[in-house]
Amino acid sequence: MLVLGIETSCDETAAAVLENGTRLRSNVIASQDEIHSQFGGIVPELAGRSHVERIHHIIETALKEAGVTLHDIDLIAATQGPGLVVSLLVGLNTAKALAYSLDIPVMGINHLEGHVLAIFLQEEVPFPFLALIVSGGHTDLCRVDGFGRYRILGRTRDDAAGESFDKVAKMLGLGFPGGPLIEKIARQGNAEAHNFPRAWLEKDSLDFSFSGLKTAVRNTLAKHQNGSPPAEEDIAAGFQEAVVEVLVRKSLTACRQESLKRIVVTGGVAANRYLKDRMTAAAQKEGIDVFVPKPVLCTDNAAMIACAGYYRFRDGLDSESDLFPLDAHPNLPL
Repeated sequence: MLVLGIETSCDETAAAVLENGTRLRSNVIASQDEIHSQFGGIVPELAGRSHVERIHHIIETALKEAGVTLHDIDLIAATQGPGLVVSLLVGLNTAKALAYSLDIPVMGINHLEGHVLAIFLQEEVPFPFLALIVSGGHTDLCRVDGFGRYRILGRTRDDAAGESFDKVAKMLGLGFPGGPLIEKIARQGNAEAHNFPRAWLEKDSLDFSFSGLKTAVRNTLAKHQNGSPPAEEDIAAGFQEAVVEVLVRKSLTACRQESLKRIVVTGGVAANRYLKDRMTAAAQKEGIDVFVPKPVLCTDNAAMIACAGYYRFRDGLDSESDLFPLDAHPNLPL
């Protein structure tokens, strides 16, 4: 069974061909970093226009690399949310048009479900497990009991972790996207040079909050405006340490509360090596196994969308409902 996956939830235009849920025959991703970097963040209108310009070429490239044609495809899976509505519409409407013309089924896929299942493109993780979905737009803790069986345990109340990385990088004048840049200079910094706050919220809460941390970084920089500026590598190291400590401790708390012995860390921020190392070391002390997709499967990609589509179709899980029909839903819940 060949699944064509299409992903346009934000600023990556991506297409992939997946065979029988495990063999990834192609995975093509076109980044828009060069478009948005001058603005220090995603400009939705520019993202939508870029998707329109690139989507057909990206799909053609994915099919060519897979050695197949559109007529060989059995199912099309496309992201329907959450994300930027101007971006989502491009990929989803392209998928619907192709499926109609080919007379094959099309499924709308939750972007977060794609992140959760990305690990299955690499290895099979036994259910149940805890998924930490940590990206530019989301920071969620989710209990996963099977394909299509998800329960949110905690989520951010304000900024997502990845969004905070981008904003702090902008404050430091590093550029966009901020995650890799913060991680790079943090290696040379002293994480204890600044006492940045950790938002633990209520006792036993599994929710996150990073807005206060972001404000603390801004205040630290403002204090030194008329004097010698603090070393940017120390700011980066202290900020990264604060984010990672909260992510790790709340993930382990969730495992204790839910009696889980496996954690899947996924999403764009999961490509951060420091987070992976800290999570693995802390989890091993409690007999918990940690699984992280390789970086290309952590960031937004169509392979994970094809994977989610394959399992939904295989298990007869219809993606369409009266509440969420097959249309773009920017705030689609998992």
